[in-house]
Amino acid sequence: MSGAEPAGSGKKKRRGFEARPGFHVVGHRLALDPNASALQALASHCGAARVAYNWAVRHVLASWSQRAAEETYGVPEAERVAWRSWSLPSLRKAFNEAKQNDPFLREWWAQNSKEAYNTGLANAAAAFDNYAKSRRGERKGVRMGRPRFKSKRKARPACKFITGTIRLDDRRHIVLPRLGRIRLHEDVQPLVDAIAEGGTRILSVTVRFERGRWFAVLQTEERHTIAPAGRPGTAVGIDLGVKTLLVMADSAGEVREVANPKHYDQALTQLRKASRTVSRRRGPNRRTGQAPSRRWEKANAVRNRVHHRVANLRENHLHQATARIPAEYGTVVVEDLNVKGMVRNRRLSRRISDAAFGELRRQLTYKTQRHGGRLIVADRWMPSSKTCSRCGVVKAKLPLGVRVFECDVCGLVLDRDANAGHNLAALAAANGKTGTGVTGDPGPLMVVPKPRGAKQKTRTARTRKGTGTRAAGATPRQGTETRDRRQDTRREQLALW
Repeated sequence: MSGAEPAGSGKKKRRGFEARPGFHVVGHRLALDPNASALQALASHCGAARVAYNWAVRHVLASWSQRAAEETYGVPEAERVAWRSWSLPSLRKAFNEAKQNDPFLREWWAQNSKEAYNTGLANAAAAFDNYAKSRRGERKGVRMGRPRFKSKRKARPACKFITGTIRLDDRRHIVLPRLGRIRLHEDVQPLVDAIAEGGTRILSVTVRFERGRWFAVLQTEERHTIAPAGRPGTAVGIDLGVKTLLVMADSAGEVREVANPKHYDQALTQLRKASRTVSRRRGPNRRTGQAPSRRWEKANAVRNRVHHRVANLRENHLHQATARIPAEYGTVVVEDLNVKGMVRNRRLSRRISDAAFGELRRQLTYKTQRHGGRLIVADRWMPSSKTCSRCGVVKAKLPLGVRVFECDVCGLVLDRDANAGHNLAALAAANGKTGTGVTGDPGPLMVVPKPRGAKQKTRTARTRKGTGTRAAGATPRQGTETRDRRQDTRREQLALW
């Protein structure tokens, strides 16, 4: 619920953009080659978005701090400063008044497009909404804290354009509001032709600086066309690993592998040398206000180029690997790995992060839907490596160092990753779900429960003295009460404080 929505108003929550029937939303990331004036304008717009975000955070948190101070002074509730709403319309109205009266904003706000300030205000409203939902338990994931100010040095420069003149001028130029005509690094003639034919339209453009260069991310609404898979009735099980990135075993019995290039390990020597050079230069010190030297900035730029090259190589390899799988198989079965827990292993954390298991699964998800296939996610506790793919017997233990699976019952001897791939592929046949690639309706993402009652090992928490059977600091679980209406702004902010 936004901060401006009163209780009992009956107003439905505004939903996001929904594509028209037969269309879907696609993103295109285009590299830019801006000239000197365009670089200055891009930096100015992204800086304006950051200033607007910090202003909105300060605007809302000021009322929270003031009310806390008045509470310590014994001021009654009715006489305290009113809560300030963090909804986007409220922030827009307050910012429009402040930019005319605030001497800091009045001098330069007219130099940038209104979309720059709207970007910062929208991000601040979303940050407060996420914080409120996290406090109420309506948001999954790690519990979020209060929105904080964005640093000029650490925040990623970004600005989103929704209205105004947004178009691809030709195959090598894009036109944006107040920024004008900017040259593109690559040829986008196919996208220009699709827009001219009427099957694609631009919804928004986000310019951002990452990996040492500027990009324009186009969010487009395109006609949904499905390229059927080459083998729609065949399922493939994918086992992810560090030594070998992908081990694929399909229902026809074929086993294939995709090697792990280990881009980070290959660049480690060069990265260590660049890092030593940076450490010998006079770097910035925020505590003393020391500015970095020119030699430090040059050495740091060299080190950053190594990181950017590794990231680009990894991204390119993942896209090539995940593009071939949905184009060939109608059903793809993957594991639900606990990547966050796996990276806690200090011996494997660097290699697991370099393999990018989470990004690989994300790409398989949308690329499988693009080809009209189906993605099945096996249960996290499924013993795919311990189960014999021939007779179904489950081993009690199979250490990670044992790379060959040997069945004590039927005598099967097979690589453990290939054995896991066969078990995953058989999981699709056991559930009777295969992608057809004909109907044009992308199959939903399925989560298959664990077979044969696999054990779920959990670590028991230690209890302190005097705390009974519960872990230290734990509180009993409370049931959620169903309510007909949501809390209003005042009650919600009071609970957040």
